[in-house]
Amino acid sequence: MKDKKYNKILTIVLIVTGVIVLILFGFWGYDIYKKYYHNKDINAALDEFDKNHSGDSSSRRNTNVMLDINALNEDGIDGEGGVQTFHGFTVVGKLEIPTIDLKLPVLDRANKASLEESVAVSYGVGLNKVGNTVIMGHNYRNNTFFSRLAEVKNGDSIYVTDLSGTRIKYTIYNIYTTADNDFDYASRDTAGKREISLSTCTDDVSARTVVWAKEADSQE
Repeated sequence: MKDKKYNKILTIVLIVTGVIVLILFGFWGYDIYKKYYHNKDINAALDEFDKNHSGDSSSRRNTNVMLDINALNEDGIDGEGGVQTFHGFTVVGKLEIPTIDLKLPVLDRANKASLEESVAVSYGVGLNKVGNTVIMGHNYRNNTFFSRLAEVKNGDSIYVTDLSGTRIKYTIYNIYTTADNDFDYASRDTAGKREISLSTCTDDVSARTVVWAKEADSQE
């Protein structure tokens, strides 16, 4: 009797364990599936952006033909039908950080929904304009979005391409962690220079990693 009871208990344990393993593999497989197709969509969006905004940007660096991100209507259309969207959000630029192998479309506004799709502008004058512009992104701790942002170092380069096709090189000069509700850096004085701030949560979600970068002296 004891052996039968033991075997029954062992069978139940094995069944429960098997179900748990299957569920875990299901979540793992779904995460891989979702990540693969999302990355595929991102690469397609970047290709489209490059196609629409390629050219010799150096000759246009001082022009003022960028789309004002604050002038977009709720549908993300500038009135001329030429605005690129990504999963329902307007693309206003491209962000590249070579040292962490990051290339992402920059979306026009940061909110809960847009930050699940890519990085987005949360504050500022606009990409590659004089002043500071804040770009936020999630840290999913899976190498997507800003998951590797804490790996960058002072002196690393960041490249931002805007809707005029202008590609500006920025140099990182300040990296720190701060409280989640600290946003003082957003309105800092840039002394008439172009600057960007990148922001994401830390791995333990207890604080934020903030990166400051200023326009590089040399655009080579």
